[in-house]
Amino acid sequence: MTEAPTPYVLDADTMTGGMRPIRQAVLSLGSNLGDRHGKLQGAVSALEDTPEVTVVAISSVYETDPVDTPADSGKFLNAVVLIDTTLTVHTLLDRALAIEDAFGRERSEPGAPRTLDVDLIVVGPRVADDESLKLPHPRAHERGFVLVPWLEIDPEGEIPGRGFVADLLGGVDTKGVHKREDLEIIL
Repeated sequence: MTEAPTPYVLDADTMTGGMRPIRQAVLSLGSNLGDRHGKLQGAVSALEDTPEVTVVAISSVYETDPVDTPADSGKFLNAVVLIDTTLTVHTLLDRALAIEDAFGRERSEPGAPRTLDVDLIVVGPRVADDESLKLPHPRAHERGFVLVPWLEIDPEGEIPGRGFVADLLGGVDTKGVHKREDLEIIL
């Protein structure tokens, strides 16, 4: 487990002898359709079962008002997961999309209700801006449902180019973000 994202912590691949950096990544999970809690639990279990991924921390579950969604959208359950990984960024993205698909995610209009959303927020200090991936997540710094649970598990969290999570949280409306003491995600 790394204390902070660093490309200088390496993992030896015992099959090839190659060395790959261990990066810390932050993923945001959300669901507002069906068994919301079950889908978050399933997503964490799927991440935990992913080779070259170690789940380091999971936030509490938060119930949140929908943001940038159709008017009739239900409330979300959200959580943030901190992982260590040697996967490439695009392989990690592929895994996140596969987990969404496994839980019935349908991609229609932006903001539409969803069974499961697995977003890469940051992957170490990596910055990416291509058709398939934007890192850090372009709106994470504006989202209370990302920042509140992230701060809970990583008080020194930082979004490259944006600042520390604790500082960013001061400029974000968090009235619609409520911790669910009755729900827990278990490793």
